[in-house]
Amino acid sequence: MIKSIKYFSIAAAAILTLSCGYNKEDTIEDKRINVVATTTMISDMVVQIAGDKVNLKSLMGPGVDPHLYEPIPTDAIALVEADIIFYNGLKLEGQMTSDLKNLNGIALGSVINKKLLKGDQSHPDPHIWGDAEMWSKCIPLVVSSLCEKDSENAEFYKSSGRKLIESYKSLHQWGLERVKTVDAESRVLITSHDAFEYFGQAYGFKVVGLQGISTATEAGISERVKLVDFIKDNKVKAIFVESSVSPDAIKSIAEDSGVIIGGELFSDAMGEPGQLGTLNGDQYDLGTYEGMIKHNINTIVEALK
Repeated sequence: MIKSIKYFSIAAAAILTLSCGYNKEDTIEDKRINVVATTTMISDMVVQIAGDKVNLKSLMGPGVDPHLYEPIPTDAIALVEADIIFYNGLKLEGQMTSDLKNLNGIALGSVINKKLLKGDQSHPDPHIWGDAEMWSKCIPLVVSSLCEKDSENAEFYKSSGRKLIESYKSLHQWGLERVKTVDAESRVLITSHDAFEYFGQAYGFKVVGLQGISTATEAGISERVKLVDFIKDNKVKAIFVESSVSPDAIKSIAEDSGVIIGGELFSDAMGEPGQLGTLNGDQYDLGTYEGMIKHNINTIVEALK
């Protein structure tokens, strides 16, 4: 069923695509429910819970910045025809947020206690997946939403959800053990933008981002000078670029401060599905949430220890 759309951007894109020959009747009938997820982290959560029992469309792929993302016409069709739309919320999706709300999208960030959110009321920090234990609190919302729309597979979703919660808890414990190899005074994490505050709180790092919690606003000269001075004063061992943010600014900071680039982190998007990371015999898929977290922690630990 086509939902009503308040905002012109998605409505216009959907109309354009339909006028260019899109015909739903030409597609093979699929009785599975249609689910749309905005980010790769949400898509992976849905996959782990639902498997192939839903028809999943992920709007944003690896390396895509959700703060600046604008839907293309085929995305618009998927959104208006979706049975369920999962999005992060907390203003992560930028200008799309109003459209997603109007389409009755389900914001995973809505389940997090407001007292635990960083940032401020006008612009809360949306990067809640940085803390695996916090991210696990979104799983019951996904499970209940799937069960409501597809009661036939409800027991499957519930069972998968319980297993995934335990998996995320184990991942969190693994992270706590892994970071113990970094001395307390070396636990300073400097990245392109302020996407790791929840990560830092969970795993014991002081986090400094060149840009704010959104990449929509670039850092000015004064912010760059302060960061260079901070790196020198605190003898920071390494700083990090991000896969979904241009590395140019951080590379410039590294040159000015004489510090090395410790590696690339996944902040707002996961890696390519099937791309493997390996360390000390542990192999993980960078296109999964577990692989994303393991890669980030291993990269940070190896550079700062």
